[in-house]
Amino acid sequence: VQLQASGGGLVQAGESLTLSCTASGSTLRHYAMGWFRQTPGKEREFVAAVTTRSTTASYADSVKGRFSISLDNAKKTIYLQMNSLNTEDTAVYFCAFDKYALAVADQGVYDYWGQGTQVTVSS
Repeated sequence: VQLQASGGGLVQAGESLTLSCTASGSTLRHYAMGWFRQTPGKEREFVAAVTTRSTTASYADSVKGRFSISLDNAKKTIYLQMNSLNTEDTAVYFCAFDKYALAVADQGVYDYWGQGTQVTVSS
């Protein structure tokens, strides 16, 4: 499975940005995909995840109410709509693919990772 993420960029605080990630090479009927982020000197952290097995998505507390993840199953593409961005959201955002369709925060569950896309929020 290969993951291609896009949509990162430079925005000002309070603005919005949408990331997308497409998975190719999978024939699984059920799977999960998620977003993680990492800043220099810090561990990669969970942002959000979604699974084909449920309409309920999972979010980190730090982004609840501001970020929204969605899945287009036909395209095997996830989107991360990020609103009310602040400087603490600045990071490299990675998408990940979980063949067990769990949609959890545990990074160890995810089998495949994308290359990352930079999001920079200026004050």
